[in-house]
Amino acid sequence: QAQLVESGGGLVQAGGSLRLSCAASGIIFKDNVMAWYRQASGKQRELVALILIDGRTNYADSVKGRFAISRDNAKNSVYLQMNSLKSEDTAVYYCNAMGVVTRLSVWGQGTQVTVSS
Repeated sequence: QAQLVESGGGLVQAGGSLRLSCAASGIIFKDNVMAWYRQASGKQRELVALILIDGRTNYADSVKGRFAISRDNAKNSVYLQMNSLKSEDTAVYYCNAMGVVTRLSVWGQGTQVTVSS
């Protein structure tokens, strides 16, 4: 069945960097819009970045210029490079796949990112 597995979260000091990875299986990866969301404690889940099937990207204003999303269709994987991390970036980060044709939405289990100030 469809599955997304995130990795790369952890504890980092403010100003540092992390790279999240998300490996997909059970879906036709190239036909999916891939996205990263995050949910901080006590807050709603929010979109961080997305990448379309043609490679175009979109970012939340709060992460523009600091985060970069990319995809490797050969590896069925999407990545989120996070630089200049701030304490307000602390959250559980979730990978999401949305089928362009199927409209099927698949979520990963999430990975914790904690930024210490």
